[in-house]
Amino acid sequence: MAAIRFSALLLAVALAGCGQTRSNQSTGAPTRPTASACEQRSFEGSRFTLCRYDKRRHEIALFLDGPDHRALRSFAALERLLGARATRLRFAMNAGMYDEAGWPIGLYVDDRSQVHAINRNAGPGNFHMLPNGVFQVSEDGYVAVRRSSEYLPQFPPRFATQSGPLLVIDGRLHPAIQDNGSSLHIRNGVGVDSDDTAWFVISDDAVSFGRMARFFRDVLHCPNALYLDGSVSSLWDRPAGRRDTNSELGPMVAIFEREGRR
Repeated sequence: MAAIRFSALLLAVALAGCGQTRSNQSTGAPTRPTASACEQRSFEGSRFTLCRYDKRRHEIALFLDGPDHRALRSFAALERLLGARATRLRFAMNAGMYDEAGWPIGLYVDDRSQVHAINRNAGPGNFHMLPNGVFQVSEDGYVAVRRSSEYLPQFPPRFATQSGPLLVIDGRLHPAIQDNGSSLHIRNGVGVDSDDTAWFVISDDAVSFGRMARFFRDVLHCPNALYLDGSVSSLWDRPAGRRDTNSELGPMVAIFEREGRR
């Protein structure tokens, strides 16, 4: 489903081509070229593009708005904001649910500044499919996916974005997710397999929640993974020349090469 909006569903984004070579559907063997920041794998008949953050090699940041205090909404606007820093960008992806103007509807912390408080309210839609969760980044670049109920506002991270539902919770699939439900969309999410590594995944095909959750658990071995969004899901893989053109995005996550590593 698209990002939570209280008036209408967003239009589905047409993803750019990304070297769609199939591999063994059961093995998850990589097929993306090494020049790319990301790689493609097949799983249960669907294709996924996955991009890795490693704190030992990369920097990570969240982005929402520009100097005019208006939401960026697109990778083109993000590139303009980054300026020369864009030359170090490896990839960027949409990162959390938002309202009609592109502002977060859940927790959002930008460089230690809380833009929106944690949202533990009941309600309709994917965001409120409890338990939902928070992806957060510490001052030192360590990453975590945790339940929203476990978030401690008195100890704010450097960056955080809230979304829902959690896909994998301590190695188990979210209890409300069907094995392979009838709701099929282009989706993206983030999983953490250690405190210094995160996997950002976008499906190249329309997939169910269950299949995406199993991909995080069974292929990437992430004990905790969070759904970020669907239909609007977009990727900018700068080294590969892929930049999806959706202009109705909300929060974005960007991963950069560390200074001196290029």
